[in-house]
Amino acid sequence: MATLSRFEQLKVWQDARSFDRMLFAVIKDADERRDGFLKNHILKTSGSIMDNIAESFERDGNREFIQFLSISKGSAGELRSQLYRALDHEMIRQNDFEILQSNLVSLSQQLSNFIKYLNSSSLRGNKFKESRTIYSINNKLDQFFTEDLED
Repeated sequence: MATLSRFEQLKVWQDARSFDRMLFAVIKDADERRDGFLKNHILKTSGSIMDNIAESFERDGNREFIQFLSISKGSAGELRSQLYRALDHEMIRQNDFEILQSNLVSLSQQLSNFIKYLNSSSLRGNKFKESRTIYSINNKLDQFFTEDLED
């Protein structure tokens, strides 16, 4: 049985972090005067994906875990819509748009799968245990985390 003690071990969080860096590289040179509001909104929404994954883990309860993962998934959908706006405003190129959209769909699917797993799991979370310890994970959940922390 593996042990999950930090949100940084969650593969979906690591992928959301990688996506955020990729997105920043694509839009960092956007014209601030013309596209500053949209750029800022896009970066906040991207950050919301990974931040809500982290917050969900730190809540220590299965229901809250699922709730914040759902919020994160909603932010991924919101960001997909914002990227259409960025494309329409010629803030990003078609090729970058397609790559970013593909990555967002993958993140949404990971979140959806994780939520489905947690909904069907008997895990309740650390706040419901006598002694608060780290999550113990069975092999079925191994797909959602990694022991290696990405820098």
